[in-house]
Amino acid sequence: MTQATGAQDRYRPHRARREDQPDGSILLRSDYALGQVARCDTDWLEHWAAQRPDKPLIGEREGEGWRSLSYAEVLTQVKAIAAGLAARGLGAQTPIMIISGNSIDHLLLSLAAHYIGVPTVPLAEQYATIPEAHGVLSRIVEMIAPKLVFADDAERYGAALALPAFDGVERLVSRNADAGQTVFDTLLSASGDVSALNASVSPDTVAKYLLTSGSTSHPKAVLTTQRMICTNQAQIQTMMPFVISNPPVLLDWLPWNHVFGGSHNVNLVLANGGTYYIDSGKPMPALSHLMLENLAMVSPTIAFNVPVGFALLRDAMKTDARLRKQYFQNLDMLFYAGASLPQDIWADLEAMAREVRGDMPMFTSSWGLTETSPAALSQHEFTTECGIVGVPVPEVTIKLMPVDGDNRYEVRLKGPTITPGYLHDSAKTAEAFDAEGYFITGDAMRFVDPEDVNRGMRFDGRIAEEFKLGSGTWVRAAGLRLEVLARLKGLAADVILTGAERQEVGVLIVPTLALQAGAQPSDGALIVTQAEEIAARLKPAPSEGSASAIRRALVLAEPPSMAEGEITTKGNVNFRKLLTRRRALVDRLYEASADGGDAAVILT
Repeated sequence: MTQATGAQDRYRPHRARREDQPDGSILLRSDYALGQVARCDTDWLEHWAAQRPDKPLIGEREGEGWRSLSYAEVLTQVKAIAAGLAARGLGAQTPIMIISGNSIDHLLLSLAAHYIGVPTVPLAEQYATIPEAHGVLSRIVEMIAPKLVFADDAERYGAALALPAFDGVERLVSRNADAGQTVFDTLLSASGDVSALNASVSPDTVAKYLLTSGSTSHPKAVLTTQRMICTNQAQIQTMMPFVISNPPVLLDWLPWNHVFGGSHNVNLVLANGGTYYIDSGKPMPALSHLMLENLAMVSPTIAFNVPVGFALLRDAMKTDARLRKQYFQNLDMLFYAGASLPQDIWADLEAMAREVRGDMPMFTSSWGLTETSPAALSQHEFTTECGIVGVPVPEVTIKLMPVDGDNRYEVRLKGPTITPGYLHDSAKTAEAFDAEGYFITGDAMRFVDPEDVNRGMRFDGRIAEEFKLGSGTWVRAAGLRLEVLARLKGLAADVILTGAERQEVGVLIVPTLALQAGAQPSDGALIVTQAEEIAARLKPAPSEGSASAIRRALVLAEPPSMAEGEITTKGNVNFRKLLTRRRALVDRLYEASADGGDAAVILT
């Protein structure tokens, strides 16, 4: 791949070292020394307010254009809001919960809280907007015990704000306030000297409680300290110095309740004096047009997205030369997250970039968790391959524990960006670390090249999602699930593999609208007219072993339920919860016979 002009000065090559341990484990570390680490995130704000007071920090759509605030304006408002919070007696033990999505007021409130050491708790807005999820929201409120809750619109979030769980909690809203609710703008008129409170904020001060997605268990509140988020930005600056020389301009929709959108992306802008435009669009049918509308007005320097978002942009740009130029002309980097990017999307975007500018910006990814704040592995060299997550970031040690040989390892981590634990859950905290103090991720990785650590690593699934057949054969669920989804394209919105301690692998199918057409309900399952099509697509090849051959399938009548914990706020299926709740359907899947009358599809 031809690298962007001046790449050697803007992107650092991989420099990792490997140490093989007597117990068979492997330690990986970066050879780069870490630069200066800020005390807290609001130190960045004060620095840039002094250096670039008039530069826009944050913008959001307002009418046909953008409402924006400069660094100086944000700092002034943050100090006023902080004074109002301090006057209420808020501190380290009185968190603020935020139940609405990305907005300027969301950012102002968060920075004001952090300015005086008050933890914030941004939640996925689905907890508030989906009535069936209000039970989960109430349990989270009980766990967090906030003293103030914020929503940007009292009408949109009114039902959630009225939950008994929020009794005694001050309700702060930006607009459409009801009686008894505090209007956000009143905080802007508060006054008082909060410099002493700011001075008391240390690297060990908790900035946020971030809720895990709960893909394998109930959500937990991850303690996220100032040291974690500030160190992660210093690591990024060390690996990718272009973020310093060319302050990032982001047009970003990734939600701030998630560690990547809220900790990584927002702080990437704040740490380097850039500008963050809140994208009101999302890669979903009802909002995708807004992504394209906003892009027509903002030319980003870094593009973060998930594979489906990149696919949407690719399709739109194929027939729009102006949009292609707007998107690629200033890009330093494209970054995919959430899943591996299909190679055809990569190839199409690269061709468009070369047409616009003659080269290809870095197209890359990284790996991390909510507990790692987030980036722990980073692919900061140019590559042409999808799915590589790179090498350790500076100051983080990766411990690789062999899993069944064959270049496969469980990943554990230690370093200043790793959480100290979970709120009010000493048992889960203790379980999360091994005897040497390494955080146990439960994720598996493989070396791209076992002979050259600097080629990086590939993600190879979550070990907790794998299971053993009754024969003792292990099923690698992550890879097999993707293969089954590809085979059932157009019929399956998602699939859940079954077979633990049984003789055959089966699959529960979450149907698309096409598969539901003409279906008949059958006690929690669907009898579908496309049963023969499913059987044909899933029929195992003669050479397939028991760990990859799908022998049974059942179409679910009821989609995964967020209210029941079967689906997370990121839209991922909580496999363990769904299989537990629908145990009777799994039993039925394996009791069904090929001769008939059941909703199950039996493959011979």
